[in-house]
Amino acid sequence: MIANVAVETTPEVPLWNDPAHSVSTRVSALIDAMTPEEKIAQLYGVWVGASDEGGDVAPHQHDMEEAVDLDTLLPTGLGQLTRPFGTAPVDPALGALSLLRTQARIASANRFGIPAVAHEECLAGFAAWGATAYPVPLSWGATFDPDLVRDMAAAIGRDMRSVGVHQGLAPVLDVVRDARWGRVEETIGEDPYLVGTIGTAYVRGLEGAGIVATLKHFVGYSASRAGRNLAPSPMGPRERADVLLPPFEMAIREGGARSVMHSYTDTDGVPAAADETLLTGLLRDTWGFDGTVVADYFGIAFLRTLHGIAADWAGAAGAALRAGVDVELPTVKTFGAPLVEAVAAGRVPEAVIDRALRRVLTQKAALGLLDPDWNPVPPALDGTDLDDLDALRGRIDLDGPGNRELARTVAEEAVVLLSNDGTLPLDRPRRIALIGPNADEPTAVLGCYSFPQHIGVHHPETPVGIELPTLRDTLAAEFPDAEVTVVRGTGVDDGDVFGIPEAARAARDADVVVAVLGDRAGLFGRGTSGEGCDTESLALPGAQQQLLDALLDTRKPVVTVLLTGRPYALGRAVEESAAIVQSFFPGAEGTAAIAGVLGGRVNPSGRLPVSVPRGAGVQPATYLGARLAHASEVSNVDPTPAFGFGHGLTYTTFAWSDLVTHTGVAATDGEFSLAFTVRNTGDRHGTEVVQLYLHDPVASVVQPVQRLVGYTRVPLAPGEARRLRVTVPADLASFTGRDGRRVVEPGDLELRFAASSTDPRLTATVTLTGPERPVDHTRRLHAVFGRADTADA
Repeated sequence: MIANVAVETTPEVPLWNDPAHSVSTRVSALIDAMTPEEKIAQLYGVWVGASDEGGDVAPHQHDMEEAVDLDTLLPTGLGQLTRPFGTAPVDPALGALSLLRTQARIASANRFGIPAVAHEECLAGFAAWGATAYPVPLSWGATFDPDLVRDMAAAIGRDMRSVGVHQGLAPVLDVVRDARWGRVEETIGEDPYLVGTIGTAYVRGLEGAGIVATLKHFVGYSASRAGRNLAPSPMGPRERADVLLPPFEMAIREGGARSVMHSYTDTDGVPAAADETLLTGLLRDTWGFDGTVVADYFGIAFLRTLHGIAADWAGAAGAALRAGVDVELPTVKTFGAPLVEAVAAGRVPEAVIDRALRRVLTQKAALGLLDPDWNPVPPALDGTDLDDLDALRGRIDLDGPGNRELARTVAEEAVVLLSNDGTLPLDRPRRIALIGPNADEPTAVLGCYSFPQHIGVHHPETPVGIELPTLRDTLAAEFPDAEVTVVRGTGVDDGDVFGIPEAARAARDADVVVAVLGDRAGLFGRGTSGEGCDTESLALPGAQQQLLDALLDTRKPVVTVLLTGRPYALGRAVEESAAIVQSFFPGAEGTAAIAGVLGGRVNPSGRLPVSVPRGAGVQPATYLGARLAHASEVSNVDPTPAFGFGHGLTYTTFAWSDLVTHTGVAATDGEFSLAFTVRNTGDRHGTEVVQLYLHDPVASVVQPVQRLVGYTRVPLAPGEARRLRVTVPADLASFTGRDGRRVVEPGDLELRFAASSTDPRLTATVTLTGPERPVDHTRRLHAVFGRADTADA
């Protein structure tokens, strides 16, 4: 490396503003020049809402916090602005103008001219009025397509950066452990390798666009007891290490994520926000993470109010800082006056303030916020007349054709065809009965962190801001010659059964029935899926199962279409539906994708990122269960899913053959090499998703019966074949041993090449030899899929 050349700093350019010096030197000089109050001010955010008239942001009054006086706070500085676009509907251009004027005010108010980091939610697209609503993360997982997810994240990041946003609070890397949890829709799936690879791809896209990606929730939130939000997580250290931590490890090591958000949960009595072994020992000292750790909203205050490990706000602040939390979000509470007083009294050492501050300022320097030529005008407003509000309004399009096309591609790849008796694709039906609570509901495709469902519902006077065609609209376009009769039948969760007879009559008069069922996304009990919308049972909400059963009773072909945020038990429909189509909140282009699948324009290639249960009361259960977690003769509860993880059908067929093991015996630090052929034996183009599962029949600690260790999408034309060569590092067989270390043990393994966790196609028995070998976070993480050379053919 070339050392930085020392440059004499002119009086006009303070050392911390001089890019000729190293970031470390600049940050050190800035820290040395700050008072304790100025240091602490960089460690908290203020929740604001942009002005729809382009003026300064206004502090957001949340029912958990007191009002904030910006005039009092700003002279000492400000670390973050919370959700200027994601708090109330605002035209994007005027929101950007409001943000830039506020940033100029913040910078001019403090001695050092430091602006704030502006952060937003971006779990299913930029959570701003008028921005594209993409499919939710569970749909990302269903694509099994990291490259596509990276492209989507890059588009989201570019939109955010264009209006002055610096940080995005995504992706969620929690692994589903109980599908009753309301936030399942925000996760990528129930397998840590799938979550890790898809989540890392999202991080790469966001970071590549210049947005700081924030990994959440670190760690254990999804393992809450009984699937309840903010409940304790009764996991053991091995479940934590082998199931919940790997996605975060991968996203930091391979994705370059620059921020991590702690979880709300406690594990064995230790809240994540106060867990020094987690936030400093593992995250920083072992993994080498050098970014910022931010609080989940109000999470530091919860150390006092919910966890009871702090007697006052200063105690909560000190516990979080010592553990390794750097920034309090969403607004100032414990890191304000209580922390200032605690530092002055010696209760909290200034050294832990400086440690957090160094990370925050280093990140601000990387974002250009300490540079002498920093300009608050974002790219989207560069060169515009900032005084002409009429000309600005409507100038920024966050839902353009490129975004919509990308959203449609993700939605199409995420549709999962669960079953089909040959009814699909529909062959020019004359009369379609379109029945169900989500048949003609525009927001049925949106998750709880989409702007319309998260914020828009509180502003019914404001238009939704984006086009949301219903399935009624897209089905009519897909089948222009068909007569489509629409009957609601029942609500999502109102339990109303009075419309079911009318729905049954419409079904009897039709050639085919399309039953559109599922969820309504919301927050804290306002929906059937979403944050705080946990459920006691995986039965379809409300009277929807009764409606579905009544439609099946008509003996007409019923195509069950599910627009949901979690998997549901479907009762008789598993066996009796003509077809079942699963879509997890597929976003603004979701109904077009579903209509394309129903009509055959789209050949489905989605695969289940979570198992679909056969019974409504078998949770918690995932495919990762050990032998004792599977069906047995000693329990009358059978957790066998109706459709297993990784399952999905297409409109063509594939044959797998000619498995050859080139290297079937390898040392515990070696690798296996295998090859096989996949052929499209049908009459149309399709994509097979090849999944590789590892089965370890004998290990020193109990292992899952199988776990995903690799996958690849294989697009093939009719009759086309591809021979794949696969390299499988021994490191993929590692697990946490009895002494808490990750090890690779010698012995026999099975490598199962499969179409799903329940559909193995080719199996190879291979052997690891030599001594047990400890591995760490530098281990190899991936099997490598490639085309075989001619010698393998």
